Amino acid sequence: MRPDGRPSGPGRPAPARVFFALWPDAAGAADLARIAGEAARLCGGRATRQETLHLTLAFLGNLGVDRLPALAAAVDGLAAEAFDLALDHLGYWRHNRIVWAGGPLVPALGGLVAGLVDRLAAAGFVGPEKGRPFVPHVTLVRHADHACAPLPAIAPLVWPCREIVLVRSCLAQRGPAYQPLGRWPLRA
Repeated sequence: MRPDGRPSGPGRPAPARVFFALWPDAAGAADLARIAGEAARLCGGRATRQETLHLTLAFLGNLGVDRLPALAAAVDGLAAEAFDLALDHLGYWRHNRIVWAGGPLVPALGGLVAGLVDRLAAAGFVGPEKGRPFVPHVTLVRHADHACAPLPAIAPLVWPCREIVLVRSCLAQRGPAYQPLGRWPLRA
């Protein structure tokens, strides 16, 4: 089965488009969805649906579903601290027409990403963004019509980060649907 739900062909393992992410709690997701709606009204484009808002830690792309147990095992025992993340500004990437919410790369988040990427690489999993600096952001609007400069200020949104999630992305016409495949708690 391909990520879009169509058969992958005989003898081929079914691919899964996967990534690791931080997922907001219900209140944080509602706040982000409100900000996304306001940004879409200002900038055009399509606001990210509330149930799909997240902060990607490591994107791995398409993997055979037969590799998912090894992927999960690579993360077992990851020692990372829980933390609060403050999203305090909006940004716009002209090259892919995305409006996003971001915040500072706090040491706990930097350590989490570095530890996760190291474990994944040691297990033979390398994402397409290998070598690119990590920029903490949550995509709010896709296909923005223009940069809508200046972007409006936002009140800091504090997001309690208590677990990481392995997610399968299934592409669909109305946008991706996400299926959690595993969760790993961060140390309190």
